[in-house]
Amino acid sequence: MLKHRVIPCVLLKDWQLVKSINFSSFRTIGHPTSTARIYNSRNVDELIVLDIDASLNGEEINTEIIRDIAEECFMPLTIGGGIDTIKDIYKALNAGADKISINSTAIDNMNFISEASELFGAQCIVCSIDVKNIGGNYKVFTKQKGILDLSPVELALKYQDHGAGEILLTSVDKEGTTQGYDLQLMHDFSGKLKIPVILNGGMGEPQHAVDAVKAGADAVAAAYIFHFSQYTPNDIKAHMSREGIATRI
Repeated sequence: MLKHRVIPCVLLKDWQLVKSINFSSFRTIGHPTSTARIYNSRNVDELIVLDIDASLNGEEINTEIIRDIAEECFMPLTIGGGIDTIKDIYKALNAGADKISINSTAIDNMNFISEASELFGAQCIVCSIDVKNIGGNYKVFTKQKGILDLSPVELALKYQDHGAGEILLTSVDKEGTTQGYDLQLMHDFSGKLKIPVILNGGMGEPQHAVDAVKAGADAVAAAYIFHFSQYTPNDIKAHMSREGIATRI
């Protein structure tokens, strides 16, 4: 039986790991290596780190910090932000990443996904899609270009066809709010793809993870709940298990 993963998804900014609300209003979580140690001890399944300095400022990915995190991280590590070339992927993987996440570059150049998937394997390629609800319609959002007239589901299908192994789906409206995931967004995706969808943005209590999986999510990603609430990853997994959802305890 497929086990549903619980994954911290954090941002790297100014050499610190941070959490944002609606992609702004950043709050420091802690130093990357100490935070990775904490995650190791708390039974999370994977870790996603998105380098927003590299993404927004056109900088190279910070391989020094990736290496430091990887040395303390005994779970699969996904690195995103500033992944624009095949060389960037080599650098991230050589620094210790297990997977890479591609966002704006994937939109601009679908063939990049195909090339990366062929070289490194689909299991290594996560395509990230950020979404905003505009007047009741879901649209793709990027920090560089803003709202795009693209359907998130149609974009995800194209990513799948070009060799993506997973989709990281983030609701910008829900991100950091602790009000629960955008379940309608997940319903729109449910049954459409053959590859896993990681739903991100909004978890504030364990029931939110259950709701996301029942809506069709293969995995749930979050950050705020792990650092600024009383709930631990084990609390979330125990609740999921009690609700009949398979997870790694």
